[in-house]
Amino acid sequence: MNDNSLKFLHIGDGAERRVLAVRARAGAAPGLFWLGGYKSDMKGTKAAALADWAAEASRACVRFDYSGHGESEGAFTDGTIGRWLADSLAVFDACCEGPQILIGSSMGGWLALLLTRELKRRGYNGAAAIAGMVLIAPAVDFTEELMWKRFTPEIKRELEDNGVWARPSQYSPEPYLVTRRLIEEGRKHLLLGHLIETGCPVRILQGVEDPDVPWRHAVELTSRLASDDVVLTLVKDGDHRLSRPEDIERMIAAVEEF
Repeated sequence: MNDNSLKFLHIGDGAERRVLAVRARAGAAPGLFWLGGYKSDMKGTKAAALADWAAEASRACVRFDYSGHGESEGAFTDGTIGRWLADSLAVFDACCEGPQILIGSSMGGWLALLLTRELKRRGYNGAAAIAGMVLIAPAVDFTEELMWKRFTPEIKRELEDNGVWARPSQYSPEPYLVTRRLIEEGRKHLLLGHLIETGCPVRILQGVEDPDVPWRHAVELTSRLASDDVVLTLVKDGDHRLSRPEDIERMIAAVEEF
């Protein structure tokens, strides 16, 4: 996987077997590893801008779609944080070498922290290691803090009775299907109750006008990060996507720090 064309990575066994869509290009270190958001894909504005910048700077760059997202196989409703973390680890192991910068947007910010924790548990014995992180509106623990705790009794009852709830979305004409399994499995991966050891510098970009991930959520995350080299940038008029030209410039500037 040494160019920017579409490739497919087969992972898992039996009922867990699935095919992930990946776009990777070779280049200088540190490489860039993109982790997208919930119901997002690697063709989004930020991911594409990052890949374009990497090409111009001759930097290695890897993008992919989680199972049930974009060009990857699988049903979205089969997805859980653990499943998408396994996807992320599989692509990281297969496609990355040397120092890497994780760039995680929304749910991808949570997965970036979980991926780093898992690599640390393994003793960083693979071909690649984490040199830094850029987290954009990081939705850490969102299944619990930003979904379950905010759900009305009626929504919780629907999840309990039917196993799924159709959540209206301002980003798509189709609702997001939130499953009971997503909520329950997400509780195995919660981070905000403890200090978070990344072992690397972290840059966080957060819009103050974000309706999905409140800026105070980013402040709470910052307080949990044990590293001294953590910088939180609040964008006063920024929304959740942070995809405007000036927001893209901030993202690239944060990446360039590494």
